[in-house]
Amino acid sequence: MEKGDGPALQPLLCLAWLAATLPILAAALPIPAAAGGRLLHSLLAAFSSRGKTVRPSSSSSKAFTVPQKYFLHFYVVGVAVTTSLLLAICFYAYMEMTPLLPEPSSYSTIASHLIGSNSFSFGSVLSRTMEHKYRVWRTVFVLLLMEIQVLRRLYETENVFHYSPSARMHIVGYLTGLFYYTATPLSLASSCLPEAIDFIRGQIVEFIVKGRARMPDLVIDSPSLLKPLLKLGWCQWIGAIIFSWGSLHQIRCHAILGSLRENKDSDEYVIPCGDWFSHVSCPHYLAELVIYLGMLIASGGSDISVWFLFIFVITNLSFAAVQTHRWYLQKFEDYPRSRYAIIPFVL
Repeated sequence: MEKGDGPALQPLLCLAWLAATLPILAAALPIPAAAGGRLLHSLLAAFSSRGKTVRPSSSSSKAFTVPQKYFLHFYVVGVAVTTSLLLAICFYAYMEMTPLLPEPSSYSTIASHLIGSNSFSFGSVLSRTMEHKYRVWRTVFVLLLMEIQVLRRLYETENVFHYSPSARMHIVGYLTGLFYYTATPLSLASSCLPEAIDFIRGQIVEFIVKGRARMPDLVIDSPSLLKPLLKLGWCQWIGAIIFSWGSLHQIRCHAILGSLRENKDSDEYVIPCGDWFSHVSCPHYLAELVIYLGMLIASGGSDISVWFLFIFVITNLSFAAVQTHRWYLQKFEDYPRSRYAIIPFVL
């Protein structure tokens, strides 16, 4: 990937997120049945169905489905992609973007450059350089948050959830999950991924040409690796706090859901209670929105592909939450009518 071709990555990701979001938005609109609104909604509901929301009488419960335990594949893919991108961009940041701030001893050198030169243009170049370094290290920070998320979800899928042997999900939903956990880390890294790949490619070429004996030893200095992350702006730390808050509640809600089916062979469902379940039917989805809001804030909000990712998360989880909420209302006569689907007092 050449440097000049790098910016094409973000538009491509935006188009992919848009293509995934528009059908969900269309299915949520009150389109007349004569215009295909009911058919579109039924298709999307079938494609997104999983577990208890798969209708036993529908053909999708028998054909074009996979076991719900295949959720594990999402997080295996997510861990593999996120870890690869994190290592690549972290290596690039450490080798090319360290230190994040000029050392005190370098200020005299900077001052000497300013003498007899256009100080405004030099200051502009210095500012752009600093901004670029911040952007790369900010990407490392956000990918660290994503790594925490996918590793936790991988652990929960294996140790917290107890999927029924009969639980299924539609193959379209399965493929969408694989797409999501591939495109999400790519979107979070898209602002500097092309240049990181270009740098690593150059390092590989240099290694092949020079040979191992003539290459300098790679020494990892832990303080130099951690200092840039600790010197990031307030957006990153506020985003991390929001991310942690959402993660804490999602852990609690997943534990509640997992405890409802301690008998792995049972298909019996009960009304979940506790934590955010007091307010909404799908608090684990609400927590997911909070988690990705934290990532959006931590990213600085300057990458359009991250905004498109967040819009998809909102539409996808809202649609799934409404389907789950309706299922609860139909399944349990004593289901709390005060609960909302996903966002209190809104939806």
